[in-house]
Amino acid sequence: MGIRLMVTGCKGQLGRAIYSLTEADKEYEYIGTDVEDLDITDTAAVIAYVDRIKPDVIVNCAAATNVDGCEKDEDTAFRINAIGPRNLAIASSRVGTKLIHISTDYVFPGDGEKPRTEFDPVGPKSAYGRSKLAGEEFVKQFAERWFILRTAWLYGEGKNFVRTMLSLAEKNDTVSVVDDQLGNPTSAMELARAVLSLIPTEDYGLYHATCDGICSWAEFTEEIFRLKGLSTKVEHISSAEYKKRFPASADRPAFSALENKMFALCGGYRFKNWKDAIAEYLG
Repeated sequence: MGIRLMVTGCKGQLGRAIYSLTEADKEYEYIGTDVEDLDITDTAAVIAYVDRIKPDVIVNCAAATNVDGCEKDEDTAFRINAIGPRNLAIASSRVGTKLIHISTDYVFPGDGEKPRTEFDPVGPKSAYGRSKLAGEEFVKQFAERWFILRTAWLYGEGKNFVRTMLSLAEKNDTVSVVDDQLGNPTSAMELARAVLSLIPTEDYGLYHATCDGICSWAEFTEEIFRLKGLSTKVEHISSAEYKKRFPASADRPAFSALENKMFALCGGYRFKNWKDAIAEYLG
């Protein structure tokens, strides 16, 4: 018997990446759940499910990640992003399971000019960020053996920024992309490798987990087009201009870069540079 690995939100980008790394690995018994199998907002259902399968590790990839949608319906965001992790934390403690919970750069206000470390004060500005921070707090409160990984600008198999830009490039000679929001584009495959690197350890705690290096959304798009050999031009626009064109959108952090300080301090996983990671993804 290998490690019984339960992954919630298994149909999302990270869930798929973890599956692809473990499916042929005899060390793992992968148990994937999505909302139709298990509603993580249902306390009794989560406890019963975890009691029954007794996983060695739970990786919680389930989340409400539509930032604009969370702004419109904060209660649903809190049910999925806060109550869900709470339920998994309670259930994991009952059976002695390790819990790995995925969080976000949006727990920070998105100001300043230095990448944030795990030791910096938080201050979310959006409903999405507030709900994800509440989820972190519940995990700390109710799980006994926990890892929290904050990631950012994630792309993998499924709907994501990279696919959207490539789709726009097929239909347009020029694509408008904001150039005053800076962060760390992160490959779901790299994040999955980091998750799996923690499973055998007792290095519990809060981690930042992003690819190395910082760029703007416009620079990220230019690199995507360059790697694909596309001649589509990238028009650099401000967030204010984007807001004029799409007034319903929630505010995004201007500077949300993270530093993976805990991984460095613990001698843990070293993420690829964002340019190498996007090259691997597109290759």
